[in-house]
Amino acid sequence: MDEAVLKTPLFADFIKEWLSENQIGWRRSYQVTIRGNIDKYYLPAFGSVRVGAVTRADLLKFRSSLAKVSGRNGNTTLSANRINKIMDPLRRVFEEAADRYDFTTPYVRIKPLKVPKSDVQPLTLQEVKLIVDSVRLDFRNYYIVRFFTGMRTGEIDGLKWKYVDFERRQILIRETIVYGEDDYTKTDASQRDIAMSQPVYEALVNQYKATGAMSEYVFCNLQGMPIEHNNVTKRVWYPLLASLGLERRRPYQTRHTAATLWLAAGEAPEWIARQMGHANTEMLFKVYSRFVPNLTRKDGSAFEQLLKTAHIQQGDIHEKV
Repeated sequence: MDEAVLKTPLFADFIKEWLSENQIGWRRSYQVTIRGNIDKYYLPAFGSVRVGAVTRADLLKFRSSLAKVSGRNGNTTLSANRINKIMDPLRRVFEEAADRYDFTTPYVRIKPLKVPKSDVQPLTLQEVKLIVDSVRLDFRNYYIVRFFTGMRTGEIDGLKWKYVDFERRQILIRETIVYGEDDYTKTDASQRDIAMSQPVYEALVNQYKATGAMSEYVFCNLQGMPIEHNNVTKRVWYPLLASLGLERRRPYQTRHTAATLWLAAGEAPEWIARQMGHANTEMLFKVYSRFVPNLTRKDGSAFEQLLKTAHIQQGDIHEKV
């Protein structure tokens, strides 16, 4: 090992310093994620190695090992997307170390793994009605609000009564809940005001009768604390889908369902994007556009109808030609 490498600190010492310098600018959820990566993946692989001694081959070997780690939600291994998210902070760690200790970063020519295009699995309006009619009574209001507002899990689980404006019929998204603690929303664009449809308004009025006097949180447990999403998913959501013979989906699909139903109803894309907390309509068209023809049957027939209304027929065109 050459003298330059010997002057670099152990990876374990450097990443501790790197973490302390950078975490002040991170959301709490990201801090938890990075700390988990450090403890579970980075330190076992590189902790006892000097940061300047890690090679590109070491990093490729490390990435290859991640492909053998068991995944979550029934996945046999970590997904390509998850592996990329583990590797990206590591890239920044070595870039900073290389700059600070004057060596060439080993993280070169390592491209992210190709991630298959994710597919959304929204439910139909008929399936939504079936779920709402069949779910436990103490969770009926919860799922009505989830399905017809497009709120993220952390947003609805952390929703407080002070952000429910019955007079203006709006839900003010100002916070989210992460690992049981209140936190800032996912992005600045996530700070938004969601319009209450009549079913949502009625569900929240009913919910206020149940929890308004016992908790600051709209949806809470018997102790007045926010509900725990993993517990609800395992004990309520998945068993309900199974009992109804519906395809198993993550609860997040309720958000996708809201978007596709709004599109089906012909709501303006700009309005939908604001309700979803998107900065613009790009994500909307990228993720949901394929559902529009299926749900609305506006697959060119609307344009045909326009031409017929204007009496533009083939004969008219020939006559002019």
